[in-house]
Amino acid sequence: MISLGLIGYPLGHSFSARYFNEKFAREGISGHYDLYPIRSINVLPSLLAQHPELSGLNVTIPYKEQILSLLDEISEDAQKIGAVNVVRIRRREDGMPCLTGYNSDTTGFSDSLAPLLKPDIKSALVLGTGGASKAVSYSLRGFGIEVTFVSRNPEQQDINVIGYEDLTEEVISKNLLIVNTTPLGMYPKTEVAPDIPYQFITGKHICYDLVYNPELTLFMKKSAEHGATVKNGLEMLYRQAEKAWEIWNRDKLNS
Repeated sequence: MISLGLIGYPLGHSFSARYFNEKFAREGISGHYDLYPIRSINVLPSLLAQHPELSGLNVTIPYKEQILSLLDEISEDAQKIGAVNVVRIRRREDGMPCLTGYNSDTTGFSDSLAPLLKPDIKSALVLGTGGASKAVSYSLRGFGIEVTFVSRNPEQQDINVIGYEDLTEEVISKNLLIVNTTPLGMYPKTEVAPDIPYQFITGKHICYDLVYNPELTLFMKKSAEHGATVKNGLEMLYRQAEKAWEIWNRDKLNS
């Protein structure tokens, strides 16, 4: 019996639970995927003690960065990114868990974005500075794309970041790729969108929203109205989920 789960807070509608439980059923695998809404990352050790059968976890908002200090090992990519969304759990001889952190968001994002990229895209705006933004920026740099982060509180950041009020026509024109990594516009609050000057968006722009529910977010709709190519995060979600499955079952796949 394979036991997997998702930690984060709050946890409402979960793609992961539906996806992996359907995968178990479809492939005839004995397993289950459960939600663990924890109010603090510090309760993770007690959660693992209560559920010794767990062999893998997904990690979502707000713990992708906070979980780093609780891991025994971190993959090279996740270490460079500074965020983890997949944890592989193995048990030592004494029964204590050994936690290894990975980041499958990079694979999901890179693979889903690649077909859209054009040679004239040299720089990008990444809206948000959370764990997802780190995976996105890591992926973009892998494509040779320069990244500027956009934050509501740029003065509190120690990275290349500007405020939303700094998004002039010149800035928008220079950055032909805009990626929303914030939860703005996610169901049920579908009537909101990142506060950017959409009037400067053109047909040369790609506007990618990591939000996948709804499939057409207000950010995407407003961008498309000015001719931009738009994409939601659903394909990224599927691809990162399959990468997570590969990580959790690495020993079996290599046997």
